[in-house]
Amino acid sequence: MKENKENNILHLSKEIDKRAVIYPGAKIAKGVKIGPYAIIGENVEIGEGTEVGPHTVITGWTKVGKNNKIFNSASIGQEPQDLKFHGEKSFLEIGDNNTIREFTTIHRGTEDGGGITKVGSNNLIMAYCHVAHDCQLGNNIIMSNAATLAGHVIVEDSAVISGLTGVHQFVRIGKMAMVGGGSKVVKDVPPYILVDGHPASVKGINIVGLRRNGISPELRREIKEAYKILYRSNLNISQAIEKMDQEMDSNRSIEHFLRFLRNAQRGICR
Repeated sequence: MKENKENNILHLSKEIDKRAVIYPGAKIAKGVKIGPYAIIGENVEIGEGTEVGPHTVITGWTKVGKNNKIFNSASIGQEPQDLKFHGEKSFLEIGDNNTIREFTTIHRGTEDGGGITKVGSNNLIMAYCHVAHDCQLGNNIIMSNAATLAGHVIVEDSAVISGLTGVHQFVRIGKMAMVGGGSKVVKDVPPYILVDGHPASVKGINIVGLRRNGISPELRREIKEAYKILYRSNLNISQAIEKMDQEMDSNRSIEHFLRFLRNAQRGICR
């Protein structure tokens, strides 16, 4: 084992393939595995224990955390697909313990979007997915094969986006929500809700997701009551929020539900 100070790499020949291309400024932590023909750019940082598959490209001002597994031919940190982008410095941050499968693309941010795209931790991003510029992803999210997020999309913790789904720019997908396969999502998806269709419409509460995330029966009943007020009482969003404020006990999950509704800019799926 010898340290290559110029590259900031702790080089282990059996872990970093000699056929990989690693630019001098890259910072590669101990225990990182890099496969053949992978390309790691000048301004990239990769944390301990992360695995980078063959033919993967990681470029730009990109920081990848610990113990991620990035499969072959992924493209991470490329310039955003945005006509307003003119080469300015922008960033991508990826947390820890993510699985990023084959041919996934994740792009850096733009100046208009705050300059950064963020992916949290413990996410499963399956093959051929796309995360566009300025997206903000939380933790424990599942994106199934070929799910695509346009720019500025926010996905909260433990949401599930099924395969072949397209999400419109600036849409928000709430905590523990689920989007059915092949959907077209053009409005916000509130937390705990199941949507499906083209365009996506509400099909009910994501009961399976709530159970898998350990939500108690008592809290599930409260979420069901909030759902009924929002979707079954013929009230508009403002009226539904007012009714929930007046009639429901305050707890963290319901407060988050109400906060999401208050901040809806594109309207919500109905």
